[in-house]
Amino acid sequence: MVSKHFTVINAQGFHMRPATDFANAMGKYGCRVTIKHNGRDVDGKSLMNIIAACIKVGSEIDVVCDGEGEAEALAEAAAMIENGFGE
Repeated sequence: MVSKHFTVINAQGFHMRPATDFANAMGKYGCRVTIKHNGRDVDGKSLMNIIAACIKVGSEIDVVCDGEGEAEALAEAAAMIENGFGE
């Protein structure tokens, strides 16, 4: 299991496009991907769960990857989040 703490920096947070990009990217990996936000665990491969979590700019989140390809999944998640999803 690997994890990393982030502060969401893109202006709109996890709105539809970045949430879709994130869920699709994480879906490539065999590991479980969890976003921890406001005391809740959110399935990082589920677009609807990510949108429902209402992760806004400035939100503090932890991304936890557990299983096959966990390091690669976390590296890709980190690149996306730290880049502000290219926005």
